Amino acid sequence: MQEFLAPPSPKKARPGLAAALAGAGQNLLGLVFSRIELAAFELAEARTRLLKITVVSALALIAVWFAVAYWSVLIVMFNWDALGWKIVALTAAVFSAIAFALLWYVRALLRGGKLAMRETADELRKDRDALLSASSRS
Repeated sequence: MQEFLAPPSPKKARPGLAAALAGAGQNLLGLVFSRIELAAFELAEARTRLLKITVVSALALIAVWFAVAYWSVLIVMFNWDALGWKIVALTAAVFSAIAFALLWYVRALLRGGKLAMRETADELRKDRDALLSASSRS
């Protein structure tokens, strides 16, 4: 019975304000470091994907340029007698339309957020909401 009436020992005492703030700061620091690690991991993955896409796209672009050039020369040669200079204008108009359509497609992809780091953004949003809800309870 005497255990219940005795004052608490220093080891069992509840932590004070400083200890609570230190614990909260430690938790916040751990949260920040985990988010930085997640962002770094996603950036490394995105960098690798972007490098692969860039190299393959550059090679494909070179091949497409050669193919377009040779097919264009072939089309102009076959149609020069019938259309003359008009075949060059027609070829230029067709390739201009294709270029415009491809640029429009790239613009739509970039606006769609395909390069964003969704997981990191979701985790940061959750952290913000948790911090805001914790501060509104106080």
